[in-house]
Amino acid sequence: MIHFLDTLLRDLLLSQVTQLSDESQIRFQPPDDDWRTYVSTLTVGGLPANALNIYLFDLRENRRLRSNARTRSVDNGTVSEQTAPNRIDCHFVISAWSPASLTPATEPTLDEHALLYETLAVLMQHAPLNASRIYAPASPQLAAVPELIRTADLPTDVAPADGFGKLSEFWGGMDVEARWKPVIYVVVTLPVLLLPEIVGPLVITKQIRLEAIDLPGTQQIWFQIAGTVRDANTLTAISGADVSLVELVLETVTDENGRFTLTMIPTGNYTLRTTIGATTVDQAVTVPTAVMNGYDVTIVP
Repeated sequence: MIHFLDTLLRDLLLSQVTQLSDESQIRFQPPDDDWRTYVSTLTVGGLPANALNIYLFDLRENRRLRSNARTRSVDNGTVSEQTAPNRIDCHFVISAWSPASLTPATEPTLDEHALLYETLAVLMQHAPLNASRIYAPASPQLAAVPELIRTADLPTDVAPADGFGKLSEFWGGMDVEARWKPVIYVVVTLPVLLLPEIVGPLVITKQIRLEAIDLPGTQQIWFQIAGTVRDANTLTAISGADVSLVELVLETVTDENGRFTLTMIPTGNYTLRTTIGATTVDQAVTVPTAVMNGYDVTIVP
């Protein structure tokens, strides 16, 4: 997910910042001696070119945005639950670099400041970052962005008021002769999609017992049954199918996952009828059943 954010930043700045026209002008490597060597020989169209270094230096969970919400899904009779994504703050420092050498007639720092200012303006204008506002609709670039963040507003803090408190430590860690540069400090929050957890098979039979406390022998037992209706050819779930127990005149309709539930059913043998349009399928069922997925239905719509 982070590399998609890198690409989004690069594509945005290439399209909006006048000094930038080639991918080689934006890199994500550490701004150390190797980077300085790279910039000193950087050319675009045969001419020396300025560059931006976008360096991800820290990742921290944003616990204020943590959620305990869970979503449940069903696949071939197995129930899985997925926790809502956690959020991670990606801390970037962005610095501008010129390949020119300082001479009485040339002051490369001015070019660097101009590039830094224009970059700052573009980032502020496009915060919060949203891929659907940066890439054209239906473009290959937008389609390549994961669906989780394709149209999402990613919280983006550009040049926060409290600044970057570790600038001296940052530049001191690059190399022995590191020279300080001003940076744009940017924090972008990304979702971290957690893996789903299998919680068990679907419950297809539930027993319901009723008995008057003061009247022994009045116990009554009913059952609730559940199943899934699927296309017999593709095995995909079918929503909106009519399902009934003929003998009890109990009826329901399958949900978006093809699931149905019928309740208050006495022990016995019944006809489970499934109807989709002009197609009807009857199958014999026993309540309760010990058969796994014993109430599932396959039908040719």
